[in-house]
Amino acid sequence: MPQPRTLYDLRNSPWNQPPLLGRTVRAELRANLIQALEQGTPLFTGIVGYEDTVLPQIVNAVLAQHDFILLGLRGQAKTRILRALVELLDPVIPVIAGSEVNDDPFRPISKFGRDLVAECGDATPIIWLKREDRYVEKLATPDVTIADMIGDLDPIKAARGGHLLSDELSMHFGLLPRANRGIFAINELPDLSGKIQVGLFNILQEGDVQIKGYPVRLPLDVLMCFTANPEDYTARGKIITPLKDRIGSEILTHYPHTVELGMEITLQEAWVDRGAKPVDLPDFVLEVIERVAFEARQDKRVDRRSGVSQRLPISVLEHAISSAERRALVHHEATITPRITDIYAALPSITGKLELEYEGELQGADVIGRELIRRAAGATMMERIGHLDLASIVAWFDAGGALKIAGDEKADACLKGFSVVPGLVNAVVAGELAGRNETAKVVAGCELILEGLAAQKKITRSDELGYSRIRPERNKEGGHGKGGISFG
Repeated sequence: MPQPRTLYDLRNSPWNQPPLLGRTVRAELRANLIQALEQGTPLFTGIVGYEDTVLPQIVNAVLAQHDFILLGLRGQAKTRILRALVELLDPVIPVIAGSEVNDDPFRPISKFGRDLVAECGDATPIIWLKREDRYVEKLATPDVTIADMIGDLDPIKAARGGHLLSDELSMHFGLLPRANRGIFAINELPDLSGKIQVGLFNILQEGDVQIKGYPVRLPLDVLMCFTANPEDYTARGKIITPLKDRIGSEILTHYPHTVELGMEITLQEAWVDRGAKPVDLPDFVLEVIERVAFEARQDKRVDRRSGVSQRLPISVLEHAISSAERRALVHHEATITPRITDIYAALPSITGKLELEYEGELQGADVIGRELIRRAAGATMMERIGHLDLASIVAWFDAGGALKIAGDEKADACLKGFSVVPGLVNAVVAGELAGRNETAKVVAGCELILEGLAAQKKITRSDELGYSRIRPERNKEGGHGKGGISFG
C-alpha cells in the first residue's frame, strides 16, 4: 500500500485508527518491545555480557514507559545501548511536511503546523520520517546553552516573516524540540550547567519554557535517555534534584564479569581481518590481552573512578595484530600470528588509556603497562598450563642459561632458539597451546611460558638480556651468562 501524501489520505489509512492514532513514543516503544518479546526477536544485538544484568532493567524501564539514565564508567557500551533503542521504533511515521518539530498531522504542537493544517485542511502535505531520523544525541559540555537544547528567538526570522519576537514563528528550535516524537539522548549529563538542567526539567514536566522572557508552550512527546559517570552523578552534586527525581529508572552498567566475556566483546569489536594475509590468532594471546584490562582495573595505581575502558583490549589487539602483520610482510610469512612480543609492541595502546593515581604517575605509564602485560601473561599461563611441571625450564636458566630473541625475528629462527631450552617446546605441545607442526603458534606459546615464569619471578626478563636467571643489575659485563644464546 502506498504511503499517504496528504492529510486526507492519512485520515483514510490505519494511522487514523487505534492503536496507531494518538500513540506516544513511549507507548510505541512499549508495543514494539512487547511484540519482540512475544516473538523471541533478539534485542540489542551486539551487546555482550549484559543479558542477565543491564538489559532486563532496560526492558523493564521501556515497559514502564520511563525516562532512564545509564550510570557507568567509560567504555561500558552506554551510548551503543541508547542507539540500539531505535530498533524499537516504528519503521516510519507521518509528519507534516516542513515541520521542524516533526508535527503529528492529527495533533500539531507548533504554530507552523497548526497554521498549515488550518490553511490547507485535507490537502496538508505529509512526509514520512524514518526511525533512524528520530534519534537525537547530544554530548553534554559546560558551554551548552538553552539555545542549543531548547531554542532561541531569531530576529532575522522575525523580520523576514513580519512577526513579533514574542511570536512562536520567530523561534529557532533547538535539539530537544527537533527530537519530538523520538528519542533524545544526552551523554555525560552532569556536565550540563544547572540552568540547562532546569530548562530540561521544566519542558519535560510542564511542557513549557521561557526564552529571553517570552513563555513558549511546547508539549513535546520525547523519550529522554541519559548517561553519566556514577562519581559525577552521585557524589559531586552536579545533578539538580528535580531533574534527578524526574528520571524514572537508574540503571548501572559494568565491565565484563569474566575474561571469557571480555574476549568475546574484544574479538567482536576489533578489526582482525586484514584481507591480504589470514590472521591466525592464538586464543591464549587474546586472553593475555584481555587480562591486561582486568589487571589494570584491579591495580591501585590506576584511577578506578575513571575506569579502564573496554576499548583498551580492543585497541591492543588491533595494534598487536598490526605488529605481527608487519613481521609477516617483512619475512614473507603466509599467516599473521600475534605473540606476546606483539603485545609489548602495543604499549602505546595501553599507556594512553590509563588514568593514573599519584603513585602511578611517579612510576610512569610505560612501566605500569609492562607490568600489566607480564601479570596478565602469568595469570594466563597458570590458567592454561598451571598443572604442568616446568622445573626443567627453570633449571636451565638456574644453571646460567640465557636467551634473547628479537621480537621481529621470523618464527623458524625463534623456534630454533626456544628449542635450546629443555622441555619448553614440549610444554607448549603438552599444554595444548599449539600443535608441534604449528611453528608460529609454538613460538607464541614459548613466549607465554617464559613471560609467565618471569611473572612468577622464577626467571628474569629484561630488554637488554632477554630471559635469564641473572638479575640485570648484577650482570656488570652486560653479557648473557653461561650458555647464553642470542638470535636476531
